[in-house]
Amino acid sequence: MIEFNSTIEAFLHWEKETPKNTFLIQNFEGHQHVFSYYEAGREVRKMASYLLQLKLPEKSHVALLSKNCSHWILAELAISMAGYISIPIYPTLGARGVNQILTHSEAKAIIIGKLDNFKSQKNGIPNIPMISVKIFGEQVGRSWEEIIEKEAELLDFSMPKVNQLQTIIYTSGTTGKPKGVMHTFGNFSISAKTLGGLSKLPLYPKFFSYLPLAHVAERCAYNLILFQGGQLIFAHSLDSFSKNLMAVQPDLFFAVPRIWGKFQEKILETIPYKKLTLLLSIPILNTIVKKKIKKKIGLSKARFIASGAAPISSDLVKWYSKIGITIQQIYGMTEDCCISHSNTQGQSKNGTVGKSLEGVTTKRSEGGEILIHNSCLFKGYYKAPDITATVFDEDRYFKTGDIGDYDDEGYLTITGRIKDQFKTDKGKYISPSPIELKISKNTDIEQICLVGFGLPQPMALVTISILGKAKTKVELSESLQQSIEEVNASLKKYEQIEKIVVMMDEWNTTNGFTTPSLKIKRHSLEKVFQSSYYKWYASEQRVVFEA
Repeated sequence: MIEFNSTIEAFLHWEKETPKNTFLIQNFEGHQHVFSYYEAGREVRKMASYLLQLKLPEKSHVALLSKNCSHWILAELAISMAGYISIPIYPTLGARGVNQILTHSEAKAIIIGKLDNFKSQKNGIPNIPMISVKIFGEQVGRSWEEIIEKEAELLDFSMPKVNQLQTIIYTSGTTGKPKGVMHTFGNFSISAKTLGGLSKLPLYPKFFSYLPLAHVAERCAYNLILFQGGQLIFAHSLDSFSKNLMAVQPDLFFAVPRIWGKFQEKILETIPYKKLTLLLSIPILNTIVKKKIKKKIGLSKARFIASGAAPISSDLVKWYSKIGITIQQIYGMTEDCCISHSNTQGQSKNGTVGKSLEGVTTKRSEGGEILIHNSCLFKGYYKAPDITATVFDEDRYFKTGDIGDYDDEGYLTITGRIKDQFKTDKGKYISPSPIELKISKNTDIEQICLVGFGLPQPMALVTISILGKAKTKVELSESLQQSIEEVNASLKKYEQIEKIVVMMDEWNTTNGFTTPSLKIKRHSLEKVFQSSYYKWYASEQRVVFEA
């Protein structure tokens, strides 16, 4: 793998060496828009030229509001080429959230790409220059297409230095207001080099980009692909997701646990569990079935398949292994640029997040918190030096907020988040994450959040999967009650679950119960439902349905 000092340097290298190679593929209804490295370079230079003509102050912040698409990549490269700093914004945020980030980051301009409901976000944008991509249906400010048609290419620009600030990534805010994490060009270069050694991808790899590019994990994956001269492919819509992924058959695939659960649901809808188990038990047919499933999902050529952002159930990983898909659990954060721990081929242990990556050193606090140090740690939280100071120890190790244990071989198991722990009325502290993973073995459950502050025993709030919704209320109750009994048998008495509460609606970004990266916002759930805890707890039924 060639080493580059920045994304711009990597892009210009491949544009020169492989100008005709495909860089970006944007799927639309019934057709595709393909950018070669040469074609992409032409648009990047024209947009960079236009940004400079706005006469913004040096090193200004330019925001990027869009779902994953080809123009997100083009815009981000243009922002860097112009010498500005990118401020990616989650495309699912409402007007208030958009305004919060634009105001805090002091963004001087904004590029608007592919969105589902820009009308609900538009009022959050202050009076700053706007650029919109007409092909995606938005027409505010200047048109991207018009700029590309009329503008001359920027040919004279300075290459960014490794210690130069590239972007401010706002955290998804599971426990409060998002914080702006500052990363340099050098940080992403180190991240790409480390991840390249981990994933062992071929030259010119393919990557299907669908998790938010405003999130650090997808951003790091994009950089890895760019640094190796690869292709980035984008889905047209949620409805076409499966079809688009199957057509790509990428070399690298990354998903969060909820996505893996969704894939499992779709497979079991097509082939019921008992039938699949039978087919996999028959020699020769076993191999044929596995190949068909992997191709149908879109993972027949994937060299590295990973899960991250949240803990994944060991049982789910085992289930995928049975159908020939090896999921490697990885662990990283926005602040460490995804360089922390990972399982790898030949060095993998289910239930752990693997061993520390090359260049990473770790230690544990007296309370069991994981602290890490690497060469691509963030430079601080934007405009928050006081908060920044609290998250580093005296040796500049970053305090992750995660509690974990290392085994004798160096594999790390995350046992919870410090901020997620709660105390029952018996004075016992509960770490919900390990218990939630045990319950999530039940495929009738879509999402889960263990609660119990001030209660005698914990309760599990759950939403129901497609498979669970196909059952009668009695069947579902029996299934969930069986899960309580099975899980409780492995828990200490004060940890045992007293009730499962079935929630009426799923938790998503629209109702504010998940982050854009699909993490459950525990504190938001408790703010809304805590007043009902005692009523649910007092119910005579062990499985309670929200009224």
